[in-house]
Amino acid sequence: MLRMTAWRLGSLLSRRATVAATGGSVRMASQGHHVSTQTDMSLVMYYDRIDTPLPDRPYQDTLSAVEKSLKQKEKGPWTQLSKEEKLALYRLMFRKTYAEMKTPSHEWKTVLGGVLFFIGFTGLVVLWQRYNVFPPRPHTLEDEWKAQQLQRMIDMRINPIEGLSAKWDYDKGQWK
Repeated sequence: MLRMTAWRLGSLLSRRATVAATGGSVRMASQGHHVSTQTDMSLVMYYDRIDTPLPDRPYQDTLSAVEKSLKQKEKGPWTQLSKEEKLALYRLMFRKTYAEMKTPSHEWKTVLGGVLFFIGFTGLVVLWQRYNVFPPRPHTLEDEWKAQQLQRMIDMRINPIEGLSAKWDYDKGQWK
């Protein structure tokens, strides 16, 4: 028993030494996949919204050398900046203009198409159920049967004071 425990302890220590030498865990080393970075959601995010004109942070945080020189040039008089440089500075701060944010999207076409598709599919299911699932209509719902039932009620003088028989002229044989 003691020998088995010592053997297990030795194998455990040898595994730990192997893991420490490789610099990672055995599980991560065996998978060989790239570990993705996780975004810190506690930091302020950039967003384009019409109702909030100034986002909490600029659109581009990391700047190239050309963009850094343009930001230095921005600190001087703006009359020396060309129209393209002003536009580039705007694009560093904002992703879209108000006109670009207000352009209508064509998402409504997709939504309407999906709704119409499901309405059509539902209609086909109901039609299939009408022919294959539901029983046939009872004979009491046919027009001929209803006419015979009405004539029978008139002949029996059902509800003669305020009902159906009160609206029938028995002398002329027609409705009053």
